Amino acid sequence: MAESEPVQVGEKRGCPEDEEEDTPSKKLKVEEDQKNGAPPNDGVKEEPTSDGEEKEEEEEVVVETFADMMKHGLTELDVGILKYVSDHEGFSGILKERYSDFVVNEISKQGKIVHLDDLSIPPEAEEVPEAQPQPEDADVLTEEQKKQLGELQLFKNKEDNVSIEVMDDTKEKRTLVHKAIKTQYAGLETKTEEKEGRKFIVAYHAAGKKALAAPRKHFWPKNRGSFCHFVLYKENKDTMDAINVLSKFLRLRPNMFSYMGTKDKRAITVQEIAVLKITAERLAHLNKCLMNLKLGNFCYKNHPLKLGELQGNHFTVIIRNISGTDEQVSQALSSLKQTGFINYYGMQRFGTTAVPTQQVGRAILKNNWKEVVDLILKPRPGAEKEFLVRCREEWAKTQDPEAALKKLPNKRCVEGQLLRGLSMYGQKNIVTAFALIPRNNRLMYIHSYQSVVWNTMVSRRIEAFGLKAVEGDLVLKGTTAHVLSAEEAESCSIHDVVMPLPGFDVIYPTHPVGKGYRELLTADGLDIDKMRHKVKDYSLAGAYRRILIRPSDVSWEVIQYDDPRISLVHSDFEKMENKPAPVFNKEGKYRALRMEFSLPPSTYATMAIREVLKLDTSIKKQTQLNTTWFN
Repeated sequence: MAESEPVQVGEKRGCPEDEEEDTPSKKLKVEEDQKNGAPPNDGVKEEPTSDGEEKEEEEEVVVETFADMMKHGLTELDVGILKYVSDHEGFSGILKERYSDFVVNEISKQGKIVHLDDLSIPPEAEEVPEAQPQPEDADVLTEEQKKQLGELQLFKNKEDNVSIEVMDDTKEKRTLVHKAIKTQYAGLETKTEEKEGRKFIVAYHAAGKKALAAPRKHFWPKNRGSFCHFVLYKENKDTMDAINVLSKFLRLRPNMFSYMGTKDKRAITVQEIAVLKITAERLAHLNKCLMNLKLGNFCYKNHPLKLGELQGNHFTVIIRNISGTDEQVSQALSSLKQTGFINYYGMQRFGTTAVPTQQVGRAILKNNWKEVVDLILKPRPGAEKEFLVRCREEWAKTQDPEAALKKLPNKRCVEGQLLRGLSMYGQKNIVTAFALIPRNNRLMYIHSYQSVVWNTMVSRRIEAFGLKAVEGDLVLKGTTAHVLSAEEAESCSIHDVVMPLPGFDVIYPTHPVGKGYRELLTADGLDIDKMRHKVKDYSLAGAYRRILIRPSDVSWEVIQYDDPRISLVHSDFEKMENKPAPVFNKEGKYRALRMEFSLPPSTYATMAIREVLKLDTSIKKQTQLNTTWFN
């Protein structure tokens, strides 16, 4: 998937981290994102329009442009999503008409739903008082010297050090000065220097000049946990965008932050984040500077967070303009609660452009590096940012990476990183050039291919055997896959059955559908027995994934409302601002379904919604629905 330039969203220009109260604190902007699935403006405020009619015309142009782009996007059929588990009659509705229609709250390792509900700074734990300097220690420093040392300690001194001349030059006096400085000003070191026959004691930061750029390493109480954990509330941002913005304001590398999972962009999401040796005060200060992000619920712990440690996510979803009767809705949601849905990999796994990520993944696995470059850089149908279009045209015309790179204003997008690699290492060393793309982005391509294979094989499995366990199916015993006998299948639930993602460390079902894995990979030019790649990163071990998922904490209601522009969910931030909850009019002209449910990690809420509506959840189809609805 060709990714466009990452936009640094969520930041408010000109608000440095240490800005004081003279900068007005802006409230978190909860604005209506663009209708009909159009790309959001990423926190950039639009100028107010004085002419309502002109504004409407502009919105219609956006609809047409985005709808035109999505004509070349994927549908569910393209990625193996074919089957449903229930036989209820589906109904139409619009998903994510506004980003606030999709709310995700992380479920912590302890099983608690994470909320932002406290912006206060945690009180410091009582510290064991350090031994106070003896009077003779304190008296060796003048008030002016103490002031200079205090400023140096707090990085307020423009000089790198403070020099104290020793008038009474005895070893005992120098020792007292050294001891007084180190005792009273933690983080400072001292040394004796001689200049023009006079002796000076020079105080300086133990970590040297670099400490100015990273003060977090100093003055950290021993009884305070090394990691500040906090809740990140974000709107219409993906997790990495948010982390990058926080990194920029705090002058940190993004890898100083840890989290348990990434969350959707087009949504309101709430999750826990941890950062190494940054105080809650510094983090809370950012709330004045950030748009569409809020930080709170601070506490200190001795450990970071690890990917996958969460128990899952709790979803609150609004489906607008539903056509189903109350009875149809009840039947659909009861089925979701009792039986669940097919655990397909959702559409976001495969990208939205005319070149799906799984095609790039297949080329990587085939070791066809020329095709990898071609798929990522070649011109493609559908609307894209103008600079990407020019970059692709230049590449197609000249095959010159430096010339194509000049067309990109920002080189951090996937195309820019690949072109930079080709420029550095040449087109005969594509593997090394490709490695300039961040590892997670590269692995996304091959995982996407695995996901298409899994979706396709699960559709075949359900077509062949329905919703019952059969001989030859796989179940997990601990972490080991076990092939069911006919007798075992009789007492086994379909909810226990797993299917493998292809790899060198998995086994496959022994029934005819299981044997279809080999045929599918062979048709793609791959050998299922040779899933170890020449490049270790691209070797696929494989994994097992449950066929069906049954959500927990399922609830729903049909609501009616008059104004399609209002939010129908009371967010954590709105509650903290004491804003009233949305009021529903029982006689309202629009109907919406409000549903809540919890899912385990690595499952897709859109696939649960698909089961309820019996509708294609791809952006391509949803855009068509939105365009029809608003026109």
